[in-house]
Amino acid sequence: MTTVTDPTAVLSTVPTGLLIGGQWRDASGGGTFEVLDPATGEVLTSVADATPEDGMAALDAAAAAQAEWAATAPRTRAELLRAAWELTIERADDLATLMTLEMGKPLADARGEVTYGAEFLRWFSEEAPRINGRYQTAPEGTLRILTTKRPVGPCLFITPWNFPLAMATRKIAPALAAGCTTILKPANATPLTALAFGQILREVGVPDGVVNIIPTNTAQPVTGPIIQDRRLRKLSFTGSTAVGSALLKEAADNVLRTSMELGGCAPFLVFEDADLDAAVAGARLAKLRNMGEACTAANRLYVHRSIADDFANALTENFRGLRVGPGIEEGTDVGPLISEDQRSKVVELVSAARDGGARVLLGGDPVDGPGYFYPPTVLTDVPTDSPVMTEEIFGPVAPIATFESEEEVIALANGLDVGLAGYIFTNDMQRVLRLSERLEVGLVGVNTGLISNAAAPFGGVKHSGLGREGGVEGIEEFLETIYVGIPAT
Repeated sequence: MTTVTDPTAVLSTVPTGLLIGGQWRDASGGGTFEVLDPATGEVLTSVADATPEDGMAALDAAAAAQAEWAATAPRTRAELLRAAWELTIERADDLATLMTLEMGKPLADARGEVTYGAEFLRWFSEEAPRINGRYQTAPEGTLRILTTKRPVGPCLFITPWNFPLAMATRKIAPALAAGCTTILKPANATPLTALAFGQILREVGVPDGVVNIIPTNTAQPVTGPIIQDRRLRKLSFTGSTAVGSALLKEAADNVLRTSMELGGCAPFLVFEDADLDAAVAGARLAKLRNMGEACTAANRLYVHRSIADDFANALTENFRGLRVGPGIEEGTDVGPLISEDQRSKVVELVSAARDGGARVLLGGDPVDGPGYFYPPTVLTDVPTDSPVMTEEIFGPVAPIATFESEEEVIALANGLDVGLAGYIFTNDMQRVLRLSERLEVGLVGVNTGLISNAAAPFGGVKHSGLGREGGVEGIEEFLETIYVGIPAT
């Protein structure tokens, strides 16, 4: 890809085939599927539609490359990842344009994702040479205990449509750093960014077969045989809890290592002593980033009754002036949702909240015209058992309920099966410590609406998943610990 931002020019440089064994190829059956622009509903381009045979060819390539890649010096792996980081940053405008075209997010959000996604390449380039073990004397003095780490082996990654670059880099970077080969099955709604990233990895010299990319419009028939094959040793998935649960059942038959980053329904807690301006700014960031189509999005806002009206009115005014439109246009604040199905789900949730007694302070109805647009929406007086408070919205809707006490809001926040992210706004640091210990989530944001960072472990508890991505913990998901016992004599 050249450094341009013209959409037509960017699209013309993106590979549209399968990346298998270091070669771009057509699907074995010759099939393709269309990629749509959610801002218009029009076709952007078509890409190869991988078949089960293509999936097995990708596994063949990954398995064939595994031994040599595992034996590659950590510094060499690190330098390749560093080079990929540099080239990704160099092509930031192109990648941002591409993400906006296929996913809809505003260019500002897309540029932020390039920075965030690229950082996993840099972070894990620095972790690759730091893989280590330990040496100690057994308590009885009869043995020397030696531990070492080795890569788990070929990995299958299944990524979602909402962060098409960051979800790829967050999985591929630690795997490559650890010495694992990979197969990436990107979401069928947004395969182009993954293919462009695959081209970057090819250009910087990642060896053939180490990264394979197989977009497909029929996931299970392609991924199912891969998951069942004994050569695969790791499965990582980001997406819904329902699909993750089904994949865990598949993975169990092959006793695969798994990482699951699943659904969320993040509680956003605003206490009576909170800085109101900071809470509103944090709510906007945690709610409207990516049009609310983020697993960490503030899904249910619990505000202390004493300040609930002030908070709701301030949030409404903050949202009121935002521009809704195609993400590709500079100045757009809120782009389209990914599909008509997703917009229909948001419409249903808001309608159910209205029927249950919620008041609409702003928005509340889909935008007419082409594309899948829904405006920033603020709901107040929302019953705590309304579906808009208990189901993941994945849209720019902020439902507000009130609470009276810390115990009450903890019970509300912990009352669902999911537990990915949570947010606390208060100036009482003792309360922060208490709530951080009691909130059943894997990520806690304190007086901020944006907490994801490549240097921090990302993952949930309960039905929100297993394992962690990012941080020093992230590379451990791709390593086996081996113990060697040596007589002390």
